[in-house]
Amino acid sequence: MHETSEDLADLQRLMDASYGRSTSHLREIVSDDHRLDAVGLVQALQGMKVLSLATVTAGGEPRVSAVDGHFLRGRWTFGTDGRAAKARHVQARPAVSAAHVDGERLGVFCHGRAVRLGPEDAEWDATIDHWSAHYGSDPTGWGDDVRMYRIEPTWLVGYAGAGGST
Repeated sequence: MHETSEDLADLQRLMDASYGRSTSHLREIVSDDHRLDAVGLVQALQGMKVLSLATVTAGGEPRVSAVDGHFLRGRWTFGTDGRAAKARHVQARPAVSAAHVDGERLGVFCHGRAVRLGPEDAEWDATIDHWSAHYGSDPTGWGDDVRMYRIEPTWLVGYAGAGGST
């Protein structure tokens, strides 16, 4: 785990507030016996997880693509090439939604704002070190315009079904 006790407390507050603002329909599906807490969520999200990332076009149309997601310090991180449509979307309209779903075993749903990371960010070195250890090379060297992002969540809920961890 990469989260501090403060990260976990912040994540739990976000998850509790998100669940409290959710619809009755969502609360029926993500009932108390299937709802992940912050520690369970972080444990379930170790390593790389494929994220379905939703961005918005200039015309207001949603677009979904897949990205490698790494959950670090209670936030999703992801990368993409600057030539990708999602990079243009996020630069102009940083609102995103992300989901990681593993069948009926695990579901993590997040809405927030994508923030482009750079060497001036406090978490830059730790993020690049984590990604480099996972892939065996520095992701910023994978192309001429590799961009790294962190999602600052405004809403996040985690679900653990049969065989999931609670």
